[in-house]
Amino acid sequence: MTPLLFGPASRQLFGLFHPGEREGGTAVLICPPFGQESIRAHRLFRVLADRLARAGVAVLRFDYYGCGDSPGDDAEGELEGWRRDVCVAHDELKRLSAASHVVWLGARLGASIAVLAARSGRADPARLLLWDPVFDGKQYLAHLRERHVDALEQSFVVPDPAWRRELARNPEAFGAELLGYEVSPTLLGQLRALDVNALPLTALYETTVLADADDAAARHWADTQLARHMPLRLLPFKHPMTWTADPHPNNAMVPAEALQRLLAEIGN
Repeated sequence: MTPLLFGPASRQLFGLFHPGEREGGTAVLICPPFGQESIRAHRLFRVLADRLARAGVAVLRFDYYGCGDSPGDDAEGELEGWRRDVCVAHDELKRLSAASHVVWLGARLGASIAVLAARSGRADPARLLLWDPVFDGKQYLAHLRERHVDALEQSFVVPDPAWRRELARNPEAFGAELLGYEVSPTLLGQLRALDVNALPLTALYETTVLADADDAAARHWADTQLARHMPLRLLPFKHPMTWTADPHPNNAMVPAEALQRLLAEIGN
């Protein structure tokens, strides 16, 4: 595993490159989730990358600008810039691995960003693998706000009931910071506008979506894309990991179900 900074001098990104341990034509670019969900998935993607590298698949993990170990502040993060970051990371992975077949694995908001990046035409992934993608930005924000208040309450021996009352009174409350991450007005506006119509696929890429069978937004999005004759598979996938929660006895750090399913889908 090799740490590196890449991209233009004005917008460098931090990445970790896992070279394949034997020659192979496939590489995987991991498009991580946002904020606390990215921290929650960090260990899983590290283990996944190591397993893939041993199988001869090169992997690049990276942080968007303003996230993780990349330069920039939280408030500078927004979807349009992150879309460009995915394309820059794709080019870097192709340079490092010389792979002819690059799969983008996007999780949660990272999956949505991958769709935006693929649609832009600035990069040429062979396939998109989208895990629990965010297709309803308003619902996503509501979930993060709810979890933010939960986290505040759990951090105090005697939590302030005003937090919960404020969220009930104003659904837009707690928008400036969500689970420890500053969120800019630009990003808030982009997330509010994120819906199935904002995430059209292009026929250039085969796409596989792994989502809970009860995910109505994923089903609606898939139906919309299939009506446009896009090469898409929507596969039901239930796993024990809670994206916004720290591990506990029923919430494994690296759930075996997720690891094995991702390895199998990448190998298809």
